[in-house]
Amino acid sequence: MKHHKPLSPASLVTGLAAAAVVGMLAAGCGGGSQPKDVVLVTHDSFAVSKDVKQAFEKDTGLQLRILQGGDANETLNKALLTAGDPQGDVIFGIDDSILSRALDGDLLDEYRSPELSALEPDFSSPDSHVTPIDHGEVCLNVDRGWFASHDVPPPTSLADLALDRYRSLLVVENPATSSPGLAFVLATIATFGDRWETYWRGLRANGVMVVDGWEEAYTQQFSGAAGSPGKRPIVVSYASSPAAEVIFASKRPSTAPTAAVEEGCYRQVEYAGILRGAHNVDGARKLIDFMLSKRFQADVPGSMFVYPVRSGVPLPEAFVKYAVVPKDPLQLSPQEIDANRDRWVARWTDIVVR
Repeated sequence: MKHHKPLSPASLVTGLAAAAVVGMLAAGCGGGSQPKDVVLVTHDSFAVSKDVKQAFEKDTGLQLRILQGGDANETLNKALLTAGDPQGDVIFGIDDSILSRALDGDLLDEYRSPELSALEPDFSSPDSHVTPIDHGEVCLNVDRGWFASHDVPPPTSLADLALDRYRSLLVVENPATSSPGLAFVLATIATFGDRWETYWRGLRANGVMVVDGWEEAYTQQFSGAAGSPGKRPIVVSYASSPAAEVIFASKRPSTAPTAAVEEGCYRQVEYAGILRGAHNVDGARKLIDFMLSKRFQADVPGSMFVYPVRSGVPLPEAFVKYAVVPKDPLQLSPQEIDANRDRWVARWTDIVVR
């Protein structure tokens, strides 16, 4: 053990005074307990450009940590299990189909960002606990080359899919395991009302293929995706998927090899919220404000292939040329979805899978 010389009285006074000053400075700074980071809990599809993330960190002095937890449903389920004692400060990726679960689960604190006034009128927040961040439309996508080579017109509506000429051409995702799969079922309910079950019986009789998730449907079964071994030229995907095919092509084509069918598209809005019991509430508010800023909103299309909700944000050129922003997308209210979702999925399973 090391031994130290005893302090002289003068040194002791000087040391105590210095300690008092340090103590006061620490108290003024929150005793050193001010959080240095803010944690975003989100799904695996979340992405943000490096320079945009760095801009937030420079502006706020906070480190942005991103905690990804599977798909949107899985992320929400994990958050609900830790409600009040969360793993992060902000949750992002709650869409309309699961919004009521988040609100009913006492998961979030209220917050109204001052940036909400800059949003497009269609995207006013439905509740003070959540903030809309982006929107994406789930649409049928078709392989333009396949239809041209087979001299068959591509479908132009959901009703067309039951026609004999589209037999065994469609692949969809299971709504019990896939967000776009659920959105597509909701689109059929919004379109056909009480006749939606009859419609799905028709699709089953017409050879529809069902897979668990978007990745398998689009990259393995859809013939229009780059490098796909798939044989089916119609898939449930997104309005932005044709733009993605152009952006990620090894050699950029003059026209997109795929196209989205505008009729029958279903709108999904993604929300963020402050988790109740957040370690850094102030940082959480700053993060939500930033996610509505022009800088972040302009990054949304290129990073996540969804659309900004802020007014006046320019879209990338490939989106303008090849993607579709449906003029009148289908939607059901979160309340109607919450009241019927489990029953609808169970009925769909009985009709299509069993």
